[in-house]
Amino acid sequence: MITGASTGIGKVTAVALAERGFELTLVCRDPQKAEAAVAEILAKTPGAKVEVMLADLSSQESIRKLAADFKARHARLDVLVNNAGAILMERRTTVDGIEATFATNHLGYFLLTNLLLELLQASAPARIVNVSSAGHKGGKLDFDDLNHDKGYAGIRVYCDSKLANLYFTYELARRLEGTGVTVNSLHPGVVASNFGQGDGSRWFRVLMKLGKPFLRSVDKGARTSIYLASSPEVEGVSGKYFIDCKPRQSSRRSQDPEIARQLWQVSEKLTGLPASP
Repeated sequence: MITGASTGIGKVTAVALAERGFELTLVCRDPQKAEAAVAEILAKTPGAKVEVMLADLSSQESIRKLAADFKARHARLDVLVNNAGAILMERRTTVDGIEATFATNHLGYFLLTNLLLELLQASAPARIVNVSSAGHKGGKLDFDDLNHDKGYAGIRVYCDSKLANLYFTYELARRLEGTGVTVNSLHPGVVASNFGQGDGSRWFRVLMKLGKPFLRSVDKGARTSIYLASSPEVEGVSGKYFIDCKPRQSSRRSQDPEIARQLWQVSEKLTGLPASP
């Protein structure tokens, strides 16, 4: 399963995994873009097994329906790629009343993964891949204002959410020790994709357009996601942060286990999941 699979590195990841023989579930928000992505996959890999499941990953109800529908259709899940994300220059809240960047980029990963965790464990060895960003280095979680009611700066909020991806990865890896399910995160690079073009502010879209010649291609940006999802070299490797298919050190702040556990507990409350030890 690949979320955010209709464009950018998500689509490139889907194309590559189809070529490697994976049966794919593409989680997309826009049905027309999803249809185009499937057509591209089938053009490059005729006979590929690929399905689309529509979901809005900023909505917890939509995520719960996605997970329930997937489990009703499938008896196993070998790889989950949490790729969907957003960057918003103006503050918005979701249908759940949660700031939209945090809801999509962190709680979306957290809720979907936990709802599919039993299936992943039953399918072990299995893998979870979380797309983060080097932008996490600019993040710092304020547990008194995770909803960013006191002030909003789009880039800072995005960096906070990418830091949360790492806390989630490291804490989940700790909890999954010995289960046969691995979880790793990655920085794809600054990619010349359409990311942020629909949701960002006008100045952000202009900045990305001007900088596009200096950015890496979506093909290069997707390489680490593809590597973590499929390479035998990372079989059994868990709780790591990768850049260009190599393990790297994330920021010192991101490696604080107490904050990771605190974020897990808060995330359970925000998503309505049962409290765990």
